[in-house]
Amino acid sequence: MGMRFIDEIRIRVLSGKGGEGCVSFRREKYVPRGGPDGGDGGSGGSVILKADSQVSTFIDYTKNALYDAAKGQAGSGRNRTGANASDLLLRVPVGTVVRDSKDGSLVADLTEDGVCCVVAEGGGGGRGNKSFATSTNQAPRERTSGADGIERGLDFELKVIADVGLLGLPNAGKSTFLSRVSAAHPRIADYPFTTLQPQLGIVDLDGERRMVIADIPGLIEGAHQGVGLGLEFLRHLERTRVLLHLLDPFERDIDQLVEDHGVVRNEIARYSHQFLERPILTVVNKSDLLAPEAGETLRRELQERIEERVYLISAVAGTGLRDLLEALWERLQPRGD
Repeated sequence: MGMRFIDEIRIRVLSGKGGEGCVSFRREKYVPRGGPDGGDGGSGGSVILKADSQVSTFIDYTKNALYDAAKGQAGSGRNRTGANASDLLLRVPVGTVVRDSKDGSLVADLTEDGVCCVVAEGGGGGRGNKSFATSTNQAPRERTSGADGIERGLDFELKVIADVGLLGLPNAGKSTFLSRVSAAHPRIADYPFTTLQPQLGIVDLDGERRMVIADIPGLIEGAHQGVGLGLEFLRHLERTRVLLHLLDPFERDIDQLVEDHGVVRNEIARYSHQFLERPILTVVNKSDLLAPEAGETLRRELQERIEERVYLISAVAGTGLRDLLEALWERLQPRGD
């Protein structure tokens, strides 16, 4: 049984309360009145988020409703300051967007491995009576309590970060393509929705040129409204720079292929028009199931109908993959004005 993929969750965090200030007086043999020596309290622990490339899901945060940092220690006599509490470090996947549960405001967008963000600062320590001593008040009994910690709700949303995002209806062969061009091992079977969570693969072209490809669950008509699995994962395409749209020609004529092409493009456009503003490469996959002449004819006819370049490949046989990967790499390079 594989790990559940959880890409949205709400948690509550509470930073630590500051330690109490101390009221204390020196007791020295030849100092009859002594003097104030109550130390300050230590600071409470903060709650810190850290993006970690070794974490891929929020499943660890399904265990608790509240994540609270430790309290600062109280001050004590002889001017001893209480120890500061340790911070609470919460590790989240790279690509996590954090919003305040109350008003939806953006708290953090953790797009790089190792980046940290303080989401709830620990309370400051209270003042001991030593800090209240003045020339006119040499024996103060005042002290203050440590500041309370901050409690807040946080919404986590994961948006996969990749160079290339794979598009296609269920069974378009995206998982097979990813497994063929990278070291990824996604689940592959001959039925819809084989991919139930985003899969990432690293494509190594020649040792120096690398790109990350994300396989997103297949889209169906109405995905932008939450039909099927589409809406749940469309957000993962938002951070990709180039889209690769795979089509399955098996037992499909040109009209059906054009219709399949339109369904996917319509769904991503309805979710966000920004998708249509980035490069999209269209690919007819599974050419190994077609006669050589039929595959090339279908590619040319589709190219004319949709008025954009169409590539012909077989992820299973490996034909056409090198040219396609080079085209993807070229699209990923910055273009001058």
